[in-house]
Amino acid sequence: MNEAESERIAAALEKEGFQLAKKIEESDLVIINTCSVRQSAEDRVFGLIKNLSEQKEKPKIILTGCMVGSVTGNRRRFGLKELKRKLPQVDEFIEIEKLVGSFKGIFPPSHKASADKHAFVPIMKGCDNFCTYCVVPYSRGQEKSRLFDEIVEEVECLAKKGYRHITLLGQNVNSYQNSKFKIKNAKLQCKIQNLRKKYNNNFAVLLAFLHEIQEIEKISFITSNPWDLTDDIIEAMELPKIDRCLHLPVQSGDDKILQRMNRPYTVKQYMKLVEKIRRKIPDIKISTDIIIGFPGETKKAFENTVKLCKKVGFEKAYIAKYSPRQGTAAYKMKDSVLHQEKKRRWKILDSLINQSG
Repeated sequence: MNEAESERIAAALEKEGFQLAKKIEESDLVIINTCSVRQSAEDRVFGLIKNLSEQKEKPKIILTGCMVGSVTGNRRRFGLKELKRKLPQVDEFIEIEKLVGSFKGIFPPSHKASADKHAFVPIMKGCDNFCTYCVVPYSRGQEKSRLFDEIVEEVECLAKKGYRHITLLGQNVNSYQNSKFKIKNAKLQCKIQNLRKKYNNNFAVLLAFLHEIQEIEKISFITSNPWDLTDDIIEAMELPKIDRCLHLPVQSGDDKILQRMNRPYTVKQYMKLVEKIRRKIPDIKISTDIIIGFPGETKKAFENTVKLCKKVGFEKAYIAKYSPRQGTAAYKMKDSVLHQEKKRRWKILDSLINQSG
């Protein structure tokens, strides 16, 4: 999502006559599109801004993205004044929506298609799940889906520009327009009605519809929450153009930790879902997210995570050492696992999953 929005910011600036500098030191304007998923990502922003401000000719610095969303949205983790106090070198703090504006008509920079036939297409943003460790519901706000016909129009336009692989993006793509399904373009109605007879899930309908765009050769999507991955979505994933790589965050292999994380499934339910997907799509490759050292994670709980990973056989795992995030529910929990123990557990899982091949 960060990369997709950065591309659109760049494209909008190009339309205004700006040119991309070859080196950051040559820039008159630097826009930092921040990520807040991990504390380490925010820490790097502080270092970057310090370095920029110490240049002989300091550029204008605009901060946007999740760090700004966390202090300006309806679900603020802390105040804008506090962020300004921490980053006095920043000239402007602007919400990502105000920089990107409407997604409609703003595609990746014109030079990208010739070098890369892969485009990122946001279909929804925000999250309403409130996992106890996560800042996304605060930094990205409430779930909001793009109109169906607007997404189709963008993908068709990208196909004409030479793109052949698209990745659909959202904090939880499975919940795409769960409650509302608006279609402005009357020409789409007949196709949609036929697909809805087969699929009772809006994201599944979207996958099936985009699958019919002839020039598009591959469709990927991230990220899927396990509890929203319905049978209809799995059925749509069987279509030949749908990527055989699925990212399915598990976060922990221990039921008590999952409960403390506010993840509404058990290890048994997750395993049943994985087995169901593999029965339907035997060549599927599954990647995941795992947090180690979450408050209350005992050695036994960690061993349960190791057991789950061995059973599933993940293709890849993004493993994070837990760090308290201001404003989240877990911030009030005792960070009970020592840093050295988190590093040890991280190495075990990384070796098991990411280094095994």
